Amino acid sequence: MKTNELRKAYLEFFRTKGHRICPSDVLVPTWDPSVLFTPAGMNQFKDHFLGKVKLEFTRAASCQKCLRTGDIDNVGRTPYHHTFFEMLGNFSFGDYFKQEAILWAWEFLTDSNWLAMSPEQLTVTVFLNDDEAADIWHQQVGLPLNRISRRDEHENFWPAGSPSQGPDGVCGPCSEIYFHPESGKEVEIWNLVFTQFNRVGDPPNNLHPLPSKNIDTGMGLERAAATLQGVESNYDIDILKPIVLAAADVCGIHYDSAIDSGRRLRRITDHVRACTFAIHENVYPGPNKEQYVVKRLLRRAVLDGRQLGVSAPFLHRLVPAVVAAMSEPYPELKETASRVSAAIEKEEANFFATIDAGLHRIEEIFRSMSRLNQTEVDGALAAELYQTYGVPAELFESLGSDRGLGFDWRGYRREMERHSVESGKLADTVMGSFGPIDALKSEVKSTKFLGYDSTRCQATVSGIVCGDVRVQTRSVASEPTDESQETPLTVIVLDRSPFYAESGGQVGDSGTMIGPRGRFLVRDTQRDSDLILHFGRVVEGEIAQGDIVDADVDQRRRAAIRRAHSATHILHYALQKHLGSHAQQRGSKVDDDWLRFDFTNLEGVSPTQLQAIEHEALEKVEQHAAVTADTLPLADARRKGAMMLFGEKYPDPVRMISIGDFSRELCGGTHLSNTAEIESFEIVSEEGVSAGTRRIVALTGERARQHAADVLNALERGAKLLDCGQGLFPEAVQQLLKRVKSLRKQATIPETKPGTDLVIPVPTTTYAEIRDALKQAARTLNAGMFDVPVRVAALLAEKKQLEQQIASAKSEPRIDSDGLLRSAIQFGNSHVVVLEVPGASPDALRQLIDQIRRQSNRTAIFLASIAGTDKIHLVAGLSRDLVESGISAGDWVKQVAPVVGGGGGGKPDFAQAGGKHPEKIKQALQAATDYIRAALAT
Repeated sequence: MKTNELRKAYLEFFRTKGHRICPSDVLVPTWDPSVLFTPAGMNQFKDHFLGKVKLEFTRAASCQKCLRTGDIDNVGRTPYHHTFFEMLGNFSFGDYFKQEAILWAWEFLTDSNWLAMSPEQLTVTVFLNDDEAADIWHQQVGLPLNRISRRDEHENFWPAGSPSQGPDGVCGPCSEIYFHPESGKEVEIWNLVFTQFNRVGDPPNNLHPLPSKNIDTGMGLERAAATLQGVESNYDIDILKPIVLAAADVCGIHYDSAIDSGRRLRRITDHVRACTFAIHENVYPGPNKEQYVVKRLLRRAVLDGRQLGVSAPFLHRLVPAVVAAMSEPYPELKETASRVSAAIEKEEANFFATIDAGLHRIEEIFRSMSRLNQTEVDGALAAELYQTYGVPAELFESLGSDRGLGFDWRGYRREMERHSVESGKLADTVMGSFGPIDALKSEVKSTKFLGYDSTRCQATVSGIVCGDVRVQTRSVASEPTDESQETPLTVIVLDRSPFYAESGGQVGDSGTMIGPRGRFLVRDTQRDSDLILHFGRVVEGEIAQGDIVDADVDQRRRAAIRRAHSATHILHYALQKHLGSHAQQRGSKVDDDWLRFDFTNLEGVSPTQLQAIEHEALEKVEQHAAVTADTLPLADARRKGAMMLFGEKYPDPVRMISIGDFSRELCGGTHLSNTAEIESFEIVSEEGVSAGTRRIVALTGERARQHAADVLNALERGAKLLDCGQGLFPEAVQQLLKRVKSLRKQATIPETKPGTDLVIPVPTTTYAEIRDALKQAARTLNAGMFDVPVRVAALLAEKKQLEQQIASAKSEPRIDSDGLLRSAIQFGNSHVVVLEVPGASPDALRQLIDQIRRQSNRTAIFLASIAGTDKIHLVAGLSRDLVESGISAGDWVKQVAPVVGGGGGGKPDFAQAGGKHPEKIKQALQAATDYIRAALAT
């Protein structure tokens, strides 16, 4: 199976299990200050696991781009270590738990419809005391006890060692799945983490059960692909081997995995892939944080190339190979390939300029250490080498490690801190004091803002800045022809401007400037002190300092932003009215018909409160209340009751926005003249963002109307599937769910009487009722609102399949344990039952075997049933006296399963197997009879 096929199969499998398929989060999660790069698939769901957000879905699956450097020294040396890798994961947020996670993992790995791995080549581990997981693996999956290993908290607990060593917080046991190739070492391919405890304090009794248990699994895509492709190294799989060979070609050598040059080529492959993805996300090599990681990886790879005899930049030539290998799942890489290649080449050139001198200096240091019998590299010398030649300390450490030398990290960090290199202080001082914008501020002083009264004006170009250089003229010819290059935007400063600069949560305006010889497209507007900075590109001709231009704001977008901003003030009023005066603004963002509003509130807002807040806001919109702006002394604004936010500093005089007679706030943003212009308002989410702070996201205008149309469409589709009225759709979904659960039991226990479908009338509904109906259905299904029709369709399909299965079973003669015993064959003094049981599930077959064993001694039972067109179940059981005589049910099914193209096993008294050739059921039953006859005869 190809790697891309594996990725798709995994996500499709969990989609069929009701999971929301989430795209990979970014590699550099700027929203999460605790990490530089995304380290695992669960990272984007942190708030879901911690209960900080209102769950739109409780099941999720993803293939996440990850980057870790904890095991960087093993990269290239071992078959499986990487810095950049992809992690397949499925997650449950208070929904399913161990049983489903284990059974689904096993199904995906072994079922012939999915990966079809041989169960005989898989073993598992569980935490030492996790009897629940062990029992599921043994009793429900059927793994023999000798293939289930129990390991301590350092091996099978997350975080490792946390029960005894901490940290406090959410934690839990895990279960790992290992693949055992025909030859070679076992490989861990999947880790199932069961987060079920909150650790508080030191042991004993420090693990407290969580009220809501979660599932967090991870299967390394590259490792799983190597397993399925039958290769010994991740670097030999179909998406990595071409990059390795490309590296070998560029370096002018043959790739031999067994020698040192092979290790270096693998490391080059890993590092250039990691850097391609990081630079794609605008993380360029630099001195600080994530930038330093990229710099370090590139220079490690350059050094490997240098030691393979490459004396000129070469890594950038591998970017096309990376893009070709990874562009099917990540087509966006094609758009930035040129920019990424250029950035890598620049860093390579900088390093190659000093690398020879740096390596020569390192050799001198090593010779001196040898003469003096020193065993640890001096940290101060390493800092000097980095500042002089740009050789990262990690490279120095790695070269020293090859000679058995230690490294003085404490001394290195102390020296670097003294020179303020790692902290970036030196760079900040230079950039902050003498940049072109600073010169413009001294020269121009300020830009007069005209945007409250007009969206267009004539203005004079006061200055033009490109990157860190001030220029007199900027032409379309000097702008990048390929936007994917993402060179810095051109900045134009005017003497006056109608463009609103981002401030107070309101985003900056966009639009155009048209001069006598050219046109400039404004993409964003920012402020630096009193200067308004217009960021964009020259798209026609040229713009020069001193030109008089027509500055024109995008009026459609400005109107949408104004709708959202005025709605924010109305929302603030409604929150205080319905929650209390403590519900004050803690932050906001206002964009094109979209707003995000953070406010103080210790608890989540209930659905009833949220409905009242939205209704209040809509009432104010429909009042056609006037929106006015006044500039007045701060004291006067306070006397008029203007809202003052705690901790804010206000100018004097201030600008006060009044809406009707109910809202007065100090605000510098742009607003409507009447609330009716908001047109529409809808709250789409409410969630917690930190202790005591909640967040509401709402839509206005066109976006709100489109959202409403999507809600109506989703409900109409769902109601049509269930042939019910929209208002009673939630009840219909509940009934469908009950029906499917009942049918599942019937399919397992045929004696259960079938349920009946609910007949539902068709009422009329308002939009509020429509939305509420869809939300209720979504909660019932543990799905997002717009995923409801898909989940309903899946349930209906399952319902139909189960009904057909049950009907098929009913059409056959009823078979019970008494009937089976009557058909038993006598072999000596033993009873043998070998039969097909049409339509029976594996659980039903197990129950029949248990009943027969209770009724008869010296009994051997082998039952088979066909499921669908390409699956057969085989189940074998022996009474205790036959087991004691040396016969094994596990051996029995192992001998028979290959007849139907399958495999399986189990305990001596009970075993089961599966196959994919139901048409060979008669041959299988004959093989079962022949085997047991021979076993009983010995």
